[in-house]
Amino acid sequence: MEARAELKFTRVTPRKMGVVLDLIRNKPCDTAVAILKTTPKSASEPLLKLLKSAMANAENNNSMDLSECYVSECHCGPGVTLKRIRAKDHGRAHRIFKRTSNVVLVIKEAEQPD
Repeated sequence: MEARAELKFTRVTPRKMGVVLDLIRNKPCDTAVAILKTTPKSASEPLLKLLKSAMANAENNNSMDLSECYVSECHCGPGVTLKRIRAKDHGRAHRIFKRTSNVVLVIKEAEQPD
């Protein structure tokens, strides 16, 4: 069984988000929570919230045992880009792109060897 959670339009760039997602991919849920709590990156706070949401979905909606669960799949892609203008010299204006990301996190229960 699997449980999933999605996070959309987070104000962290996909490139920075991917660095933190690589740390928790294929890790047990309790280990992933510990990694996210101790990682000093801006993406770790929203990802910790997303992981806790996925764990709650697994426990409440699918009746999964959290001690057996691991992060099976997590990926992010670009969301909408907010376009802003910064004043520059001689009355010119330059574009600033404030990038967002969409994240998908999937939790699965570990297979029991027979």
